[in-house]
Amino acid sequence: MNRKLTLKHFLVVITGIFCVNLTVAQVSDYPSKPVTLVAPFPPGGAVDQAGRAIAQALFEVWKQPVVLMNKGGAGGAIGMTAVANAAPDGYTLLATHSAIISLPASEKLFGRTAAFDRSSFTPLALLVADPVAFIVPADSPWKTAQDFVADAKKRPDAITYSSSGAYSALHLPMEMFANSAGIKLRHVPFAGGGPALTAVLGGVVDVSTGVPAVVVPHIKAGKFRALFVTGYKRHPLLPDVPTAMELGYKDVEFYLWVGLFGPANMNEDLVKKIRQGIAKAVVEPKFVEHMNQAGAPIDYRDAPAFNAFLSKDSDRINAAIKHIGKVD
Repeated sequence: MNRKLTLKHFLVVITGIFCVNLTVAQVSDYPSKPVTLVAPFPPGGAVDQAGRAIAQALFEVWKQPVVLMNKGGAGGAIGMTAVANAAPDGYTLLATHSAIISLPASEKLFGRTAAFDRSSFTPLALLVADPVAFIVPADSPWKTAQDFVADAKKRPDAITYSSSGAYSALHLPMEMFANSAGIKLRHVPFAGGGPALTAVLGGVVDVSTGVPAVVVPHIKAGKFRALFVTGYKRHPLLPDVPTAMELGYKDVEFYLWVGLFGPANMNEDLVKKIRQGIAKAVVEPKFVEHMNQAGAPIDYRDAPAFNAFLSKDSDRINAAIKHIGKVD
């Protein structure tokens, strides 16, 4: 009996030593093969843009291909679920935005169990945290946010706005503003940010929101007017446009951010090595140039600061979704 017990303990110890040595080898060699970076949205959006740029920069650092895979569907849920269920070996990473918070929150609202939540992932780094701009047609009677609010209070539920879908990154900030201003607007969802802005250009809806890099060319062309932005400070592309908080709407702070994640339960040393690689990648000249040209200023934050940012963003988004309620 004692002999069997001793042999059993010996095998457990040997197996443990083997696993530790294997993990150390895997971390020291990482990455020894191509890394897949999943973007859970179609090509052309903010996540895809930043994801492609950081993938190239990480290749320069790691000397291993980092392949961006667009795995869209269900508002980003399909791609994010795939990463949540991937092996935590560092070879499947995720580039995503606030949908990682809003999707589980909206599922909970309907009494459904989400396929993932924040705990399903390992936050690695924030790359971009861009506010959105509230835009109206340049020939509209609304010269300021105060003009708009005054009109909206006279005509509740009459002014229409477009978004990229229920609980999306264009829906949430608009409802944050409506709630803060004490007005009621009519939501008209579209299949993406591009169609949402096109709807304003075509006169299908009255107003919308969009990231500065996308709306500024239309502003310069005399098509749009920006009334405010949703960041805590003014945006460099729109220096003359006030923030919502400057105007007294203290609860209106929203960012269309892009961050990097891995699956949960990753080895701490592996996570540290990946974070070190990202820190080098974000200062690669080509990455900096690409993001500047795209009008998406880099807002790099390593995991601890990114985690703090996510906690605050979760509070804002959860409050907005609770206010919106169920949207079919």
